[in-house]
Amino acid sequence: MDSSEVSPTPRRWSKYVCDVYDPVQVGSIDGTDQVPHDRALIRAINSNYRPNRKVKGNPLHTIFIGRLAHSVTEEQLRAKFAPFGTIVHARLVTDIVTGLPRGYAFIEYSARGEALRAIERMHGVTIDGKEILVDEEWERRLEGWKPRRLGGGFGGRKKSQQLRFGCKVQPFRRPILETGGVASVSEWNRRVRQRKEGPTGSSRNSDSE
Repeated sequence: MDSSEVSPTPRRWSKYVCDVYDPVQVGSIDGTDQVPHDRALIRAINSNYRPNRKVKGNPLHTIFIGRLAHSVTEEQLRAKFAPFGTIVHARLVTDIVTGLPRGYAFIEYSARGEALRAIERMHGVTIDGKEILVDEEWERRLEGWKPRRLGGGFGGRKKSQQLRFGCKVQPFRRPILETGGVASVSEWNRRVRQRKEGPTGSSRNSDSE
């Protein structure tokens, strides 16, 4: 048999985005969609974005801290995250006009293991009354990264109908079907109901549609 006829080995399913940022993939609840289901994804696909060249340090050693209370200071962050390793650099992001904190920060450690340990131990911890989000720094890590303002990013809220998946806060759900994905949360829920109801429930739903 010709080696060219051998089908490639399917990539192992993962609940996290690893190397490449695909806007359509992260807009999918199970990471298998091929068509964008909201206009923000189309905007992300058509946009061009370059990471901030002024940001220094090793992205593999850097963590992102989000959902911070505006009262949190850089000194507080250093005190909270120092137990997990040697902090090389800490940056509490502020508004360029007002100088006020924008609710997120970056911390670079001396080793990747320290950064991963901080993510594991600090994600979901409450600081100054707010539960924080701690994840890897993705902007310089993922090829094709698009920030939230361009329709990409990670996370999101149900109210905006622009949920993004494949990250610490919202990992991909394991696909229901071997082939084909779901275009929205409502489509996912519809398929789950069909599976629970069985063939009778499925035919009844299709008749009503």
